[in-house]
Amino acid sequence: MAKKKNYSLRTTVAVMVSAVVFLVLLVLYIIFSNLIIPQTRHALEDKAVTIARTIALMPLLSEGLSEGDSKGIQAYTSKITRRNDILFVVVMDMNSIRYSHPDASKVGLPFVGGGQEAALRGQESISEGTGTLGNSLRAFVPVYDGRGHQLGVVVAGLSMDRVERLVRQNEWTIIAILVSGALLGAGGAFVLARRIKQMMFGMEPADISKLLQERSAMLESIREGIIAIDQEGRITLINMEAHRLLKAAGITGAVVNRQIADYWPELRLEHVLASGEGRQDQELELGGISLLVSSLPVRVDGEIAGAIATFRDKTELEVLAERLSGISVYADALRAGAHEFMNKLHVIMGMTHMGLYDELQQYILGTASNYQKEIGAITRQIKDPVMAGFLLGKLSRARESGIELLLAEECYLPEPEDPQVIHELITIAGNLLDNAMEALGGSGPGEHGRGEHNRGEHNSKQIELAFHYEKGRLLCEVSDNGPGIPEALREQIFAQGFSSKGEHRGIGLYLVRKSVDKLQGHLHIAANDGPGTTFIVDVPYAAKGEENL
Repeated sequence: MAKKKNYSLRTTVAVMVSAVVFLVLLVLYIIFSNLIIPQTRHALEDKAVTIARTIALMPLLSEGLSEGDSKGIQAYTSKITRRNDILFVVVMDMNSIRYSHPDASKVGLPFVGGGQEAALRGQESISEGTGTLGNSLRAFVPVYDGRGHQLGVVVAGLSMDRVERLVRQNEWTIIAILVSGALLGAGGAFVLARRIKQMMFGMEPADISKLLQERSAMLESIREGIIAIDQEGRITLINMEAHRLLKAAGITGAVVNRQIADYWPELRLEHVLASGEGRQDQELELGGISLLVSSLPVRVDGEIAGAIATFRDKTELEVLAERLSGISVYADALRAGAHEFMNKLHVIMGMTHMGLYDELQQYILGTASNYQKEIGAITRQIKDPVMAGFLLGKLSRARESGIELLLAEECYLPEPEDPQVIHELITIAGNLLDNAMEALGGSGPGEHGRGEHNRGEHNSKQIELAFHYEKGRLLCEVSDNGPGIPEALREQIFAQGFSSKGEHRGIGLYLVRKSVDKLQGHLHIAANDGPGTTFIVDVPYAAKGEENL
């Protein structure tokens, strides 16, 4: 396989410009060869005809031809020949007998070389011929007397050697001009190529093409909307994510080369152009969508050449943050377990310092027994180790909050065929349990609009979790004895961002809804006879080792 040649930008530009110059010069040479150079011969022919016509009008010629006197004619034509730098002037009568000739011995002899026939009939003519003085270009003009009778012919001749020499001289002049133009063009091409390469930061065409493709791919893969404008405030660049967000805000159609102020005046990129100061994480509303926008000026050689804005849906960022913080579910479980373990260690250390060894032994035995009992109950009912560990952490956290978290006696969760299902179940159960704990904690209205819990209404704060598995389906129930959810809010609590706890909340139940939808299940709130709330989730569930019919 032949190795592909990589030409530098300078070479490429120089070759291209030189090729253009060469083509232009070639066209000019063809034009000169076919138009300019033939004009040299035409000019010499016109000179011969003009001289012959001038001489033919002289009275001296008509008188000499009428009287047969050749001396006056010979003297006059000799003078004309010397002053006009031509080869010869010959005057002949109607019988082609010469009345003048550069060689006086030829006077009185017939004209040699032919070509005078048309002139003897009264017509001017131009022709080449070979006579006693060699090859020449000749102009024949009739001579008339005062009454209009033709008396003879004047012949003015130019040496063909001189004609050809002048034509070649003009050809070489044209060639010299074209060669000079080629050299100047090549020099200009080199300088231009060097300047272009400096403007391209020394990159080669292949590098520029690759960089452009990489930048385009990068712009389209970014999850943030990007809009760039020039110094006039016209949009010069917009990526696909920006198109999507603008379309979601109700802005459609082509926006490139349009004024940014016509589409998004609140962005105020004109202020960035004027002041040169950027803005970070500015919250703006566009068509009902809350966006976080950052804008910066674009500088080229220290001068502001435009501005660029990046933006993203604020709600999507909050959801992403909540999803990323989903790991906190596991972290909370570990933290609660570690905190409870540290409390027990502090008790053990205190009893050791006080020398209460018998009581310490009983405490350790009781703690171990309770722990084993708790672990045993969970592992008997929850067969997935990830969910089991998660629930142990939730039990510890509930105890810390003074809440009793109970697993229903008939609760059973087999290990799933697909481990990813457990992560979605943890999102569902974790957010429902956290929501219930917050409602029972009496910290104010919860995400789903619960009022403050009246501590006097119940002797204890309880949450019950139950998993009911029947082939191919799993039912998850989370119940609490809190104040419940007003009927008017039950359709709103799953909306993204709906919360009565302030800003940056209202994500938990929204994520529950998304996980349920992802598992293609159903979610609803049961109607309780007394206080409290029960969430019921019904999802498809394939148990490991079992075949779903």
